[in-house]
Amino acid sequence: MPFNRVHQSKKLIQERRNTKENGNQMDMNNIQDRIRGSLIGGAVGDALGYPVEFIDSFMGIQSQYGEHGITRLEVRWTEVDAASVGKAVVSDDTQMTLFTANGLLNAQKQGMAFKYGICRAYHEWYLTQIGKKSGKYKDCWISSMPQLNYRRAPGTTCIYSLSAIYSGKDPINNSKGCGGAMRVAPIPLYAMVDNRMSVTEAALLAGDAAEITHQNPLGFIPAALVSHIIYRLALDEEPTKPTMESYIREGMKAMELLYPQHPADVRYMGELCERTITLASNSSSDLENIESIGEGWTGEEALAIALYCCLLHFDSFEDAIIASVNHGGDSDSTGAVTGNILGAALGYNAIPQFYKEDLEMHDLILHMADDLYRGEVTKMRICN
Repeated sequence: MPFNRVHQSKKLIQERRNTKENGNQMDMNNIQDRIRGSLIGGAVGDALGYPVEFIDSFMGIQSQYGEHGITRLEVRWTEVDAASVGKAVVSDDTQMTLFTANGLLNAQKQGMAFKYGICRAYHEWYLTQIGKKSGKYKDCWISSMPQLNYRRAPGTTCIYSLSAIYSGKDPINNSKGCGGAMRVAPIPLYAMVDNRMSVTEAALLAGDAAEITHQNPLGFIPAALVSHIIYRLALDEEPTKPTMESYIREGMKAMELLYPQHPADVRYMGELCERTITLASNSSSDLENIESIGEGWTGEEALAIALYCCLLHFDSFEDAIIASVNHGGDSDSTGAVTGNILGAALGYNAIPQFYKEDLEMHDLILHMADDLYRGEVTKMRICN
């Protein structure tokens, strides 16, 4: 996409200089905890929302899970996904998030462009979904994990776009689905450690990673914005609801600079964010407020619902994640983005243990989080 590269380069250099002069606000152990919190939090939200993703109303969710909807992870005991018996399984959202992380770290190790490494990783995910092997795309060690070879309701736009690229064609679509925003959390988490990238560089890469499959501006601008917010929250020693609001507004100002060619879309995203901030302070129920935003199938709606849940329930991961999935929309994606954001703010230790103990691939996700922290890709021999 076109940018004023000269202007941006000067701005990014100054950003890096300022960050180096000011230093990180937290010690490295806390930063590691935030990275773990964001990746595990996203997986928890995904796993909690996945069983109700295609139930088209909260009343329908209540009919299966009771008055308060789904509040605890649903453990599978069938043999459909043999490697995940006794676990609460995740969807394609967490699968693609892990491939984003693996591709990012592969690119760092091999000295290739980050977007290229991420795109190659997405092709490996695509191959797991269609049951094929490739001699060209074989860099991601996680491809060998059984849990990452199951089809978990993969997004149509992602499959079609990656199929086109795999065939040597340019994907052409106008999709603003949330399949871009729900998978980019590893980018700011990797970027913010030791200022590997500035907040703007990370946001730009997140938008580019989303645009690989989603070409509508409202398919990739929310990905850039959620990257900005996660980056800021993860480095804030004592984040609060007011500071999160400031990061949202700061992020929207950044989007105006990153995407001057899409003023109407940036303006709409900003207006939706402002309305979300207002909703988080009213007296209506979570369900009423979420339904007034939308169903979360599109990028801007999924992000807005996640921001609402994080703002209203900023001090309670449990309350935020429950609110984020109990509606008649794209529950696993709104849960995943909520978990990514609030997990980055509160950290791994703030996530209730009962959400972690039955989570599919918990140890693998934690391993990948620690690789993002260290900035290097390492293989894990055994995962639960």
